[in-house]
Amino acid sequence: MLPYESLEEAQLAFGRNLTNGEKLWFKYSANKSDFILHYHNILFVIIFYSLLPLPYVLMELSGSKKMEKYKIQPKFKKSFSDMFNCYSYVIRSFLFVVGPIQVISCPTVQWIGIRTDLEIPTGSEIFMQILVYFLIEDYSNYWIHRFLHSKWGYDKIHHVHHEYSAPIALAAPYAHWAEIVILGIPSFLGPALVPGHILTYWLWFILRQLEAIETHSGYDIPWSPTKFIPFYGGAEYHDYHHHVGRESKSNFASVFTYCDFIYGTNKGYRYNKSTVRKEI
Repeated sequence: MLPYESLEEAQLAFGRNLTNGEKLWFKYSANKSDFILHYHNILFVIIFYSLLPLPYVLMELSGSKKMEKYKIQPKFKKSFSDMFNCYSYVIRSFLFVVGPIQVISCPTVQWIGIRTDLEIPTGSEIFMQILVYFLIEDYSNYWIHRFLHSKWGYDKIHHVHHEYSAPIALAAPYAHWAEIVILGIPSFLGPALVPGHILTYWLWFILRQLEAIETHSGYDIPWSPTKFIPFYGGAEYHDYHHHVGRESKSNFASVFTYCDFIYGTNKGYRYNKSTVRKEI
């Protein structure tokens, strides 16, 4: 909760006029405790998970010939019932797994230094921090994902996520409860090592969810803005990992491709891609 009773008091404390962004943040957060602001995260997770996959859901259900050419595994179709079952499973996971974690983690978030004060970060600060978060998450997620493809990890935990050999956008967070907890660590590691404002914290989890939804969409859209991101994996890259399933030794990285390149876990994918090109 901000320590100011009014905008005037805040401006007096700062010795200057507040920016428009700071004024908006004051009006929204002034009477909300840090606990309430922290719990926004679960609300955002549910809202954006419900909204961001909708274009892909509509593409799948419409049967549009124009969009079907971008579908990576066109032989696999999902019905509305299939998608609703996936959605309801994920929402239950959010409420009964992610929700309690959010509740008990608030003191930790405060302790590591996620701040809620009036000095909101600039656009460049947000960009750099989000970039660092993506790099940290990608590297740590890579190793945990490889562990989940060990016999024990796959049989006990990761097989649930691989029920979708042809992934769909709604299946991005579809996983065993233990996997949700374990893979939450890489997502939280960036903010823990490089703490920032809670606005950056919120945005990070929204963007990470957006990336996961696109990666699992099952559609390789050529005009996607992510095509311009260096070393970005994307839907086609991750789709191969799901297609191979249990035996997959390729494409473990969550966002970028450099880890798979450095550690040699993209050989199956590259061989498959070169073989397909020769057939064409």
